[in-house]
Amino acid sequence: MALKSIDAVMIQKMFLSGAKALEAKKEYINELNVFPVPDGDTGTNMTMTIMSAAKEVTSLEKPGMDELGKAISSGSLRGARGNSGVIMSQIFRGFVKEIKGNDTLDVNIIGNAVQHAAETAYKAVMKPKEGTILTVAKAGAEKAQDMLINSDTEDIIEFCDAVVACMEETLLKTPDMLPVLKQAGVVDSGGEGLMTFLRGAIDALKGKVSDFTVKVSGTSRVVKASTTATEEDIKFGYCTEFIIMLEREKDVVEHQLKEYLQKIGDCVVVVADDDIVKVHVHTNDPGLAIQKALTYGSLTSMKIDNMREEHHEKVIKDAEKAARAQEEKSSEPAKEVGFIAVSAGDGLSDIFKDLGVDYIIEGGQTMNPSTEDILEAVDKVNAKNIFVLPNNGNIILAAEQAKQLTEDKNLIVIPSKNIPQGISAMINFVGNKSVGENEKNMSTEMLNIKSGQVTYAVRDTNMDGKDIKQGDFMGLTDKTIVAVEKNVDDATKALIAEMIDDDAELVSIYYGADVSEEEAEKLANSLEAEYEDIEFEVQYGGQPVYSYFVSVE
Repeated sequence: MALKSIDAVMIQKMFLSGAKALEAKKEYINELNVFPVPDGDTGTNMTMTIMSAAKEVTSLEKPGMDELGKAISSGSLRGARGNSGVIMSQIFRGFVKEIKGNDTLDVNIIGNAVQHAAETAYKAVMKPKEGTILTVAKAGAEKAQDMLINSDTEDIIEFCDAVVACMEETLLKTPDMLPVLKQAGVVDSGGEGLMTFLRGAIDALKGKVSDFTVKVSGTSRVVKASTTATEEDIKFGYCTEFIIMLEREKDVVEHQLKEYLQKIGDCVVVVADDDIVKVHVHTNDPGLAIQKALTYGSLTSMKIDNMREEHHEKVIKDAEKAARAQEEKSSEPAKEVGFIAVSAGDGLSDIFKDLGVDYIIEGGQTMNPSTEDILEAVDKVNAKNIFVLPNNGNIILAAEQAKQLTEDKNLIVIPSKNIPQGISAMINFVGNKSVGENEKNMSTEMLNIKSGQVTYAVRDTNMDGKDIKQGDFMGLTDKTIVAVEKNVDDATKALIAEMIDDDAELVSIYYGADVSEEEAEKLANSLEAEYEDIEFEVQYGGQPVYSYFVSVE
């Protein structure tokens, strides 16, 4: 028997089933990210986006279509993280806007909703790129319209199967649209995320799913200065550091130990230097890390910190401090201009604060803040006009979405794609100029610097004509891999050599959490000897995962 209509309760079940399917496959989707860097997080971003909506959807009992649509749209818009998450939220927004005002849905309403979903997503992106989630959504919209015109089916299951099948075919063609996908041998990760959600939703429509329970928790994380994540977010409780005095070949130790530590924890850093190996790991069993390390040599400079205990104490202090600050601010008149910046690393956060930033949102390369995070930060800056510095290409859309959702303040998003651009933008703010003049000047001047970063490869691959092995250090500029080396210094030198030209005068090096000041200074001294006419400036960044951020101007 044909299914000719569905109600809001069925849409609710479909949404929750899709959310569960996406959550279950988020790591697989993460692995589809083309670049072998440690912050490939499409699956995570899309899951956190949809779980923000699922939190509101799951709380509704026998909802009406308008009530359900509002929960899906509001929850996903405010919880959106990363470009993939923002696009997904816009797809939902377009869909629920079309179904508003109906008690039940038939193929005509669903077909038009699919069309509106794709159109809304495309409009949200300034320069849409084909071969992505957008292309997959558009294929569904075109198939839906074709069926409404050329097919007389009234069966919703038949209709949805045909639309989803067309989208699946398009997803498989994405490597032919984007050479970088074909080179890596993968389909678009965002498109796969969308299809994973739809597969779960269709399973619910067909009665294949009986459990619609979704585990959800708060995901917003706004911090002043350098406050850390919530205690729930601390998966591994002990920050463990030590140095191994090597008794075996360092290259073997570096590879084997890193592989082992990644199985028992995260935030793993294993760096070999001459006859020692520096180790950093977050784990729930420091003893296992120490026992393994002892098989390679004797240990020194051991340090184990209970991060949950430190977090608990810090939360209490920060809450008291925030309450006092809010009380003082409530009676103050709003200032003309304020600043919000996204930053990861206490050193980088201090630099931004010194340049006049009012609020730091913790995040960046390894954790993209949500639209909600940005909105909460905006709420806490007592200013009429607020400049927002995303400092990451994957956060700009979330910042733009926050701008659309803010009514009582004027948000100006400076589209900084990395930390050096954000710093340059702040330096070029001039107090006696208008908001419009500063927006133009900051956005223009930050593009005059070249930016790069150094990190390690998380898997074997071949990219940009370079054979890359897990654990290699890579020098990247705008996500283009320009250098691949076995140690961090060689990768950094090769990156800088690629960035320097005849006009270069100053190179700024921001060293991360896995690099000591002595190591950074030693590297800079070596570079100064090689480039006598260029000044090298070393600053502590403290960023995780990325050993160095570099700017050339």
